Amino acid sequence: MLFKTLSAAVYGIDAELVEVEVDLTPRSGDSQSETYVTVVGLPDLAVRESRERIRAAITNCGFFFPVHKTTINLAPADVKKEGSAFDLPIAVGILGANRDLQRENLEEVLLIGELALDGRVRPVRGALAIAVAAKRRGLKRLLLPAENAREAAVVSGLDVYPVKDLREVVTLLNSDPFSAPMRIDPEGMLSAADKYPVDFREVRGQMSAKRAIEIATAGGHNILMIGPPGSGKTMLAKRIPSILPSITFEEALETTKIHSVAGFTDARGLLTTRPFRSPHHTISDAGLIGGGSIPRPGEVSLAHHGVLFLDELPEFERNVLEVLRQPLEDQKVTISRASMSLTFPASFMLVAAMNPCPCGYFNDPTRHCKCTPPQIQRYISKISGPLLDRIDIHIDVPAVKVSELSAQEATEGSAEIRERVGRARKLQQERFVGEPVYCNAQMTSRLIRKHCQLGSGTQTLLERAITKWGLSARAYDRILKVSRTIADLAGKEQIAEPHISEAVQYRTLDRNFWS
Repeated sequence: MLFKTLSAAVYGIDAELVEVEVDLTPRSGDSQSETYVTVVGLPDLAVRESRERIRAAITNCGFFFPVHKTTINLAPADVKKEGSAFDLPIAVGILGANRDLQRENLEEVLLIGELALDGRVRPVRGALAIAVAAKRRGLKRLLLPAENAREAAVVSGLDVYPVKDLREVVTLLNSDPFSAPMRIDPEGMLSAADKYPVDFREVRGQMSAKRAIEIATAGGHNILMIGPPGSGKTMLAKRIPSILPSITFEEALETTKIHSVAGFTDARGLLTTRPFRSPHHTISDAGLIGGGSIPRPGEVSLAHHGVLFLDELPEFERNVLEVLRQPLEDQKVTISRASMSLTFPASFMLVAAMNPCPCGYFNDPTRHCKCTPPQIQRYISKISGPLLDRIDIHIDVPAVKVSELSAQEATEGSAEIRERVGRARKLQQERFVGEPVYCNAQMTSRLIRKHCQLGSGTQTLLERAITKWGLSARAYDRILKVSRTIADLAGKEQIAEPHISEAVQYRTLDRNFWS
């Protein structure tokens, strides 16, 4: 008896449908009392081990496991299958072949889930990607673990059924018609949960740093903060998502797919706020950009449409920092292996922080620096020039004065800053209609020439600054991009001299900060 079910395998952040074929063949002779199960179709170890889990789950749920030669084929047979998500479709296929199901076929139903020995259905990774693939292929129903249901239900046009155990799956498949599917309101989830537990109102002083951060978020620029320990660099960084524009449904969907594949989704199902990732400086290059025999997304992809914060930047291994070059330029990461090449999106805002020297008190007016010039040079040389060129804004964050800490007057909160950032982003969206960019930081050389035209006096000012500080061609473009954002915040169509002057001030490291 042959029975077919449908499942899916996740590759990168996308999923491909897999047909599960189960064939029961009677055995002859004395071996009829023995069960022989074969899984073919390039299964990995987790899929091969599913035979024992499925046998126990079927038996413990009160069903009969067939005493036949059981052949399970996962098609297409030339693509490797990994993970435990095939447990449920294989079990249902065996029950269907053994005539425990009233339906003759499940052509429009996709099943995923890991089985416990008692028949419970456990959650799996990549449920959202699988739901998107099911809808793309025209399937009508998706049965999956209850813990993954809210995540998959955000895909409209697909009936999602959360299940808790194998008995419930069989009952649901034998019912005609199917019971009511799960329904949620993704747009309502976004509007209700777009809140952050931190606010810029809590930050005392640091007006120049706040201004630089506002410019960075308005244009999507990368920013590096330099200051002594305790000056508030981390505090400022953690509040950046609170002034970024609200995440859209399309952005939330794409970001949730990445987190789902990595196994980082929660009970909400859909990420409703922009991600903030802050990896430790001991992270490896594979942990940062992704990797593995079958590549998984790294921190740069988990920060997609959000913020990647690298605290103590020089403490990261140099080879780890150098792998950031491609995602900073291309907003994606391509990982190649012998068997496959996968691309993960990585459009994030890089926020980095560092001390000015190993002890942290170089040029501090109140503390004495104990570092020697060679020590300082070794410290800053860990950050390469090409990487610094890709960071648009460098800002000095000095220690906060006691008078500012004890001030009682209310400072500007995230809501006010976010409103100005939103207006600037709206101008950019209108400017780049029809272009594959959505903020000033992503402008190509062609777009810079088109949208960053300077008057004669402004051009002369910029050329003098470039000559005086010996800035690179990439730094020249960065200054123009930041100037464009400053003009947008001011509501000006033309870039003026004050905008160029302020943008030049945000190239601290290019101006020999340590001299």
